[in-house]
Amino acid sequence: MTSLFTADHQLDESGRPTAVFVSALFAGGWIWDHPYETLAADGWPVLRTHQPVCAVDPKVASTIEGLGDAMVAVCDEAGVDDMVVCANSLGGLVAIDLAMRFPERVKGIVVSGAPGLTADPDVGLSMDRRAGVKPSGAEFEARMMAALFHSGRHFSDEQLRETGTLLEKPQSMLSMAKSLRATRSYPVQAALDKVRCPSLYVWGRYDRMTPVDAWLDVLEAHPTSEVALVEDCGHIPMLERPDEYSSRLARFMTKFASGPA
Repeated sequence: MTSLFTADHQLDESGRPTAVFVSALFAGGWIWDHPYETLAADGWPVLRTHQPVCAVDPKVASTIEGLGDAMVAVCDEAGVDDMVVCANSLGGLVAIDLAMRFPERVKGIVVSGAPGLTADPDVGLSMDRRAGVKPSGAEFEARMMAALFHSGRHFSDEQLRETGTLLEKPQSMLSMAKSLRATRSYPVQAALDKVRCPSLYVWGRYDRMTPVDAWLDVLEAHPTSEVALVEDCGHIPMLERPDEYSSRLARFMTKFASGPA
């Protein structure tokens, strides 16, 4: 286990903000393949972390602020200053928190499937190993796919094995439990009230893990926020509807095309 994230990146000297793709709970940087490659091909500076939150030290995973600080450390090491933070699921709270705490650096956020306004997300896996589904086999796959996607199977065999292997480790389960606990105590609405940067919320209309309705009600009061609902889509639009997600992200990035004033 490592206490900090590692990342890959493609940067430039344009002065435009870097699209920073944040890790999710138990999916690694591969969930960002399509938008990362799309923006890079369009000439945008990009960075994405490798490890899911479950793979970092439980102390780091135990607070939204700690995860955000770990992301900032990765960006500092890579030489990234201004950023547009793109995040899914638990990472969405990290993006909101970074926008609140570092308004001079975070020029925009793109959030999907964030928790915090509804009941704990059903990750398709019981925390109680005595009664839970083991992270392998047909039952695990069926529960995982039903929780994450509106329809279809959008993890490869290798990605499923990687996720299952990760979740077999007691320390990974501890990190997951601590990070989920952090979503319960994080003051989402208070943080949103302090976010001033342009914000795009790209949400699967049929997200079962973190239903969008509660977010729609809250975001109505935030004039810098826009919501894009993705039809026929569940919790991970960048995997289930990658073309639409990347297209919406690319349009949002044009707000920052001129770089710093």
